[in-house]
Amino acid sequence: MTILFYDLVGHDTQRPFSPHCWKAKMALAHKGLDATKVPTRFLEVPKVEGGVSKTVPVIRDGDRVVADSFAIALYLDEAYPERPALFAGEGGKAMARFIERWSQLTIHPYVTSVALTDLHGMQDEANAAYFRENREQRLGKKLEEVVAGRDAGLAGFRASLEPLRSMLTYQPFIGGSSPLFADYIVFGALQW
Repeated sequence: MTILFYDLVGHDTQRPFSPHCWKAKMALAHKGLDATKVPTRFLEVPKVEGGVSKTVPVIRDGDRVVADSFAIALYLDEAYPERPALFAGEGGKAMARFIERWSQLTIHPYVTSVALTDLHGMQDEANAAYFRENREQRLGKKLEEVVAGRDAGLAGFRASLEPLRSMLTYQPFIGGSSPLFADYIVFGALQW
């Protein structure tokens, strides 16, 4: 049975952009699992699998529905233990939680500020209106005002990545000699 994978898209259904969906997509690929992509726009998310989550990614694997990229990765490791591990034990889970928080506090804020107007432009009219209203309410300013400060933050953003760059001079992946879910967390954040 093929897994259904609800992936956030704009008007171009072949161009995913959600860092969280990228994490789930990479987790599925890591496990070597086939999934049928269900292109999902912002305004369609509340209807996914009967409203199971306010966000995507969401997967359906037979009778099991799982929301949230981290929960999806945990589920895939549990449901498919014979496939390559995403965490390689409790230490890998703890490391991935740290990397997730680091990414959300270090990478996401700057990359979001750079990508906002591009993400808005990727939407059809109704989803663009939703995106603008939602993000401007969340950020307390117009999208264009947020993006205007991106050049000022670039040097600080680059410096914030130095620990990651330095660590990767010793090993090819955050996970060591091969990628783990922690790697896909950073990969996803950099896909915006």
